[in-house]
Amino acid sequence: MTAAESKPRVLILCTGNSARSQMGEGLLRDLGGGRYEVFSAGTHPVGVNPLAIEAMREAGIDISTQRSKSVAEFAGQNFATVITVCDSAAEQCPVFPGAPQRVHWSLPDPAAVSGTHEEKLVAFRRVRDELERRIRLFVSAAAGFSAENGGCR
Repeated sequence: MTAAESKPRVLILCTGNSARSQMGEGLLRDLGGGRYEVFSAGTHPVGVNPLAIEAMREAGIDISTQRSKSVAEFAGQNFATVITVCDSAAEQCPVFPGAPQRVHWSLPDPAAVSGTHEEKLVAFRRVRDELERRIRLFVSAAAGFSAENGGCR
C-alpha cells in the first residue's frame, strides 16, 4: 500500500461548493498536516466565491486554485469520512461505498449575506473560524483514535 492509499479520504459537501466546503477543504488540508486526502464538492456547484478565497488568504491558506466540483465526480469512490456543511447537502447526500463516517455541521451560508464588501467578508470570516474550530477537533479526535488503536481505523 502506498502512502497516498493509507491516508483517510475525506469529502466535504455543500450545495454550491463555493464557500463553506471550499474553505473546509483548504482548512483540513492545512490543519491535517498531509495526513488526509481532502476533497470538496457540491450538489449544485456554482464556482468558488472570491470572498471565500479572500477570507482564507487572511488566514494564510490559499484556495485560489481549488475548483468547484459536482458530487457526481466522486460517485462510486470510497471515503473514510463525508462531512456535510449545510442542511441541504445533508439531505441530498448520496450513498458512498464502504459506509463512510458521516458528519454534519450545519453552518450558515456566508454567500447569502447582503451588505457592503466588509459586511459580507465578516460573514465569511465567521464561517471560516467556525470551520477551523470544528476541523481542529476532528483532526485531534482522529489522531487520538489512531493512537489508541495502534494506528488502525
